[in-house]
Amino acid sequence: MPLTQDQILRFLQSVHPYDVLPQDVLSALAAQIEPRAASAGDTIYALGTKLPGIFIIHQGEVEVTDENGETVSQLGVRNSFGERGLLRDGKAVTETRATTDATLLILPAKAFRALMAKHDPVRRFFDRSRADKPSKQTRQSLATTQVDTFMARNPITCAPDATVREAAILMRDHRVSSLCMTDGDKLTGILTIRDMSGKVLAEALPTDTPVSAVMTSNPITLAPSAIGSDVLHVMMERRIGHVPIVEGDKLVGIVSQTDLTRFQAVSSAELVREIAQAADAQEMCKVTARIPQLLLQLVAGGSPHQVVTRLITDIADTATRRLVALAEEKLGPAPVPYLWLACGSQGRQEQTGVSDQDNCLILSDDVTDADREGYFAELAKFVSDGLDACGYFYCPGDMMATNPRWCQPLSVWRRYFDGWISKPVPEAQMLASVMFDLRAIAGDARLFENLQSDTLAMAAKNSIFVAHMISNGLKHTPPLGLLRGFATIRSGEHKNHLDMKHNGVVPIVDLGRVYALQGQLIEANTRARLEAAMNAGIVSQSGGRDLLDAYDLIAETRLEHQAEQVKAGQAPDNYLSPSDLSEFDRSHLRDAFVVVKSMQSAIGHGRGMLS
Repeated sequence: MPLTQDQILRFLQSVHPYDVLPQDVLSALAAQIEPRAASAGDTIYALGTKLPGIFIIHQGEVEVTDENGETVSQLGVRNSFGERGLLRDGKAVTETRATTDATLLILPAKAFRALMAKHDPVRRFFDRSRADKPSKQTRQSLATTQVDTFMARNPITCAPDATVREAAILMRDHRVSSLCMTDGDKLTGILTIRDMSGKVLAEALPTDTPVSAVMTSNPITLAPSAIGSDVLHVMMERRIGHVPIVEGDKLVGIVSQTDLTRFQAVSSAELVREIAQAADAQEMCKVTARIPQLLLQLVAGGSPHQVVTRLITDIADTATRRLVALAEEKLGPAPVPYLWLACGSQGRQEQTGVSDQDNCLILSDDVTDADREGYFAELAKFVSDGLDACGYFYCPGDMMATNPRWCQPLSVWRRYFDGWISKPVPEAQMLASVMFDLRAIAGDARLFENLQSDTLAMAAKNSIFVAHMISNGLKHTPPLGLLRGFATIRSGEHKNHLDMKHNGVVPIVDLGRVYALQGQLIEANTRARLEAAMNAGIVSQSGGRDLLDAYDLIAETRLEHQAEQVKAGQAPDNYLSPSDLSEFDRSHLRDAFVVVKSMQSAIGHGRGMLS
């Protein structure tokens, strides 16, 4: 029996996001929907065909397969499908088939796009990209943080009758880009670097010109109770780079554009500074203990995941370099050139709130066995012990410079890579995967430059090795259950949880590494690899963009989970319970996993894949 418009309306009222639309909008929508019946086994649409609109399942079940025929979803009542292709170019990126007799509701493409344009709840639900969403950084930090928490207090001042030369000396000595002119505590004007260049130098004024002749009198000011966005808006509207902060008539501070741009990174910069000046590992340990709080601050401020992990990795890099320097102070100068490298998440600049250490040493070929087993073994132990004390625990797989296997001359490293590439046995695949993420940290970087480029070139030309790397990379799969759910951990301490590392970000890390190998791309960071692969044509623009969006969502969900744990006083980990997510977030996360699975399927059926 055909569905009536009233039946369609009542059904839409039970389906998100249509359930939040005004009644008149929903009624108009119901009138545009076309019901369609499908028998078990019927193809609803084929890959690459033009989509008539978005499909909503009213009754029955539908199977979704990718371009290689692999099932990515089994959908049931109230599930939608077809939106991915519709939002891209209007053509299906999957194939769908009714697995039971089904009744489908089709919202025409034109109506769907109009709905997306006019109603934010619908746009937010279907738009898998985070790029055009309002930044939490603006919404939660600048929009809510008072100026007095980040303004520069006690700004440098001078009298209006001072000369421009005296003002320039003050700016130079205090390393500031502006001076406030005061009469007692009262602000009378401001002088900036731009004033000095545009009004003094450009006009060739004498150096004894009084500041009052070139300063900006009665400048725009704000109160300490103003919020960060007030400062930003004033700067944008007035095209100025400095805003004095005044309480009553008294000058109490100043905010520059630099203060705004580094607001989110102030804490990380402070940690880096303290570590760089630390006398020993014990001092560093007190600093690195604040990393979880930094993670919480950055995530709460809305910083993108690649910024959060980069800042956290910068701290690990600084700790490593400081420990290397302290080791040299203790042991004396190195007998030959050497290079300390990081691999794993530190090598990719993707560390989160929980990380082990993965590192190695490349030594000059002039090194003797005595130096390698003596000086460099001691240096490796000093640095690795220090990193462990700082919370970067020893690698469970002993992938560390303290292992003699990973403290070798350059010529030995070349033999390692040659052997892994020419004979890609399982251990070779694992080691190559780790070592392709190497990044120089401290020492003579020239030891790595040719090794990296030569190895990439050799590996890319070996189709068997590439095929093995692809096969190895596909061992980590997204946690997808067929019945529109997740495949959670089945037993043990983390039963019914998702492993957001090994089944979340790692499958994308593996894809990025294979793309880098195929395109001989030198980038180590996963997001940088994906972008470089798109630019080099290794992946299509549309597929690469979908994968980037999926990566951003998965990585940010992982960090948000860790931040919530820190807020609750718990140690951060990678195990997320789906029940902690809203229905909206679960839907988006699952769609992101579907994208990853589709990209794995594509590369698995591509060039060089082993059966």
